[in-house]
Amino acid sequence: MALVEIDNISKNYQMGEVQVPALKQITLSIDEAAFVSFVGPSGSGKTTILNLIGCLDKPTEGKIVVDGKQVNTLDRKQSAVFRGSVLGYIFQAFNLFPVLTAYENVEYPLVMIKNELALKRKEQVLEVLEAVGMIEQKDKRPDQLSGGQKQRVAVARALVTRPKLVLADEPTANLDRKTAINVIRLMHDMRDKFNTTFIFSTHDAGIMAEAEVIHTLEDGRIIQSKQYPSSVQEGEK
Repeated sequence: MALVEIDNISKNYQMGEVQVPALKQITLSIDEAAFVSFVGPSGSGKTTILNLIGCLDKPTEGKIVVDGKQVNTLDRKQSAVFRGSVLGYIFQAFNLFPVLTAYENVEYPLVMIKNELALKRKEQVLEVLEAVGMIEQKDKRPDQLSGGQKQRVAVARALVTRPKLVLADEPTANLDRKTAINVIRLMHDMRDKFNTTFIFSTHDAGIMAEAEVIHTLEDGRIIQSKQYPSSVQEGEK
């Protein structure tokens, strides 16, 4: 069943008197529990398509449906509510609060968005920290963690609200190759554990050997889409 349906979307940005096309007539669907990557060089439209799916921007034309809701028609308040209930985000710069511990960073969305009771919050936070292998470092602040550990905390924070969809924009850009591959495989494992759909972007096609569906963007268009069964991926590791 499709969780995301994109129907003939285009996105133009106004640069002075000139309209600059970022996406051109994109149509695709993404299933529940999928592990999907958009790849391509800088400026190809990867971040734009994630922003449109995540209700951070609106297409110039076309329709986007996420979890049964046409998100391109939502106003700012409706978009914020929808993001809080359905989406999780992982950023390339980690975006952790430096004054908070790993535990507190993961707990933050439950306080601000879900307003969960303290006991339930604790159970959920400890569960995802355990799942990403960061339970031993839960009381450390970001400046006491390595880059890979920070991104593991970011993955845990994105998952703690039990979103149906996680968007990750260049989540491995600030990591070395070995750590980056480990983080992508961690996200893959979290997909299997929590049945979450992951959509992420990168300009590094080599890192995406873990993806099951790869859409290649160039100049705002999808020029190639490939699907790799999980069994094939396992055999290529």
